[in-house]
Amino acid sequence: MKTIGILGGGQLGKMTCHAAADWHWPVHILDKSRDFPAAPYATHFVEGDFRRSEDVLAFGRSVDVLTIEIESVNTEALHQLVAEGKEVYPQPHVIDLIKDKGTQKEFLAKHELATSPFELCDQSRLISLQEKLRDFDLLETSPPAEVQEKVANGEWTFPFVQKARTGGYDGRGVHIVRSEKDLENLLPGPCLIEKMADIDKELAVVVARDANGQIRAFPCVEMVFHPTANLLEYQLCPARINGDTQDRATDLAIRTAEAFGIVGLLAVELFLNKDGSIWVNEVAPRPHNSGHHTIEACVTSQYQQLLRILTGLPMGDTDMRHPSAMANVLGAEGHTGPTHYDGLDGVMGSPAVFMHLYGKTTTKPFRKMGHLTALGDTLEQAEERVKAARDSLRVITR
Repeated sequence: MKTIGILGGGQLGKMTCHAAADWHWPVHILDKSRDFPAAPYATHFVEGDFRRSEDVLAFGRSVDVLTIEIESVNTEALHQLVAEGKEVYPQPHVIDLIKDKGTQKEFLAKHELATSPFELCDQSRLISLQEKLRDFDLLETSPPAEVQEKVANGEWTFPFVQKARTGGYDGRGVHIVRSEKDLENLLPGPCLIEKMADIDKELAVVVARDANGQIRAFPCVEMVFHPTANLLEYQLCPARINGDTQDRATDLAIRTAEAFGIVGLLAVELFLNKDGSIWVNEVAPRPHNSGHHTIEACVTSQYQQLLRILTGLPMGDTDMRHPSAMANVLGAEGHTGPTHYDGLDGVMGSPAVFMHLYGKTTTKPFRKMGHLTALGDTLEQAEERVKAARDSLRVITR
């Protein structure tokens, strides 16, 4: 029986441990603190930093197969482990491509995978001539950075989206630029700017691909985002789209996974535009928020599927068993501090609602603290149930 190692001890690691426990597979986890969500559920927890080469090398050498629950890991160490013969999935070169949104976008464009028009920029690089003029006291104000210059030159017009190339997550690292005013608050550092999609719906497909190149795709989901936090608020499965759109979305997601050649899971977030076109927005090489509902709603969950791939077992059936709706449980606005759940009775009394709390000891506004999945005979019933349960539960401080 293979010992599975996971870099990262958050909620994704926790749910992977839950899935492994059903089959009594040993799971070891590396992360900074035993206070993190996955720690109580790991067979063995190692305190360390998955961004430090020494920690990743030592941990990786102690397990049979290694995976991630977050992209910001030390891939230099992962490349070394592969050179030593260790199984690492997803492969380090795939993580390298994806964790930088600039190289991710370039990869999509190179492989003719439909995505929004974009350009790479660097907000930390000042325009060289103007910088020299300022140094000689010939320019009183700071020169514009690259994005502002492109707008001033008419190369880019409003609206567009700026994304940090690295470090963004849960809505962070994304800035919508609709006017001159928004240019005052651009994200610093290397970034990309892209055309704002004319979105009808936001969709996602989680694709599983094993070491033999076999592929299984989970049903396409529809995602509804919080209007200000840019966080997934709830999602519906199946997505409210026709069969042709479902097929095109799934086909694009599968072609994307095949292009990367990933072994593991690839969550493919998609824009369905008002003209009917579908663009790849972003991808994630790991279990994903858009696949949480699979625990209750599908024959095989995304976590079970990942474990099957890691251990070389046949992949499971991804068919939907019930229509479902999943809602994130977010920290309440105005509350930062020790976590307290208010309204648990309302959730526990709801029919066909499944509560997953992540065990984070500190809450803050819009932090992901858990999720709720509701099943129904119809999609409308599942949506109604999850909204009622979500509205009855607040994560606050006392």
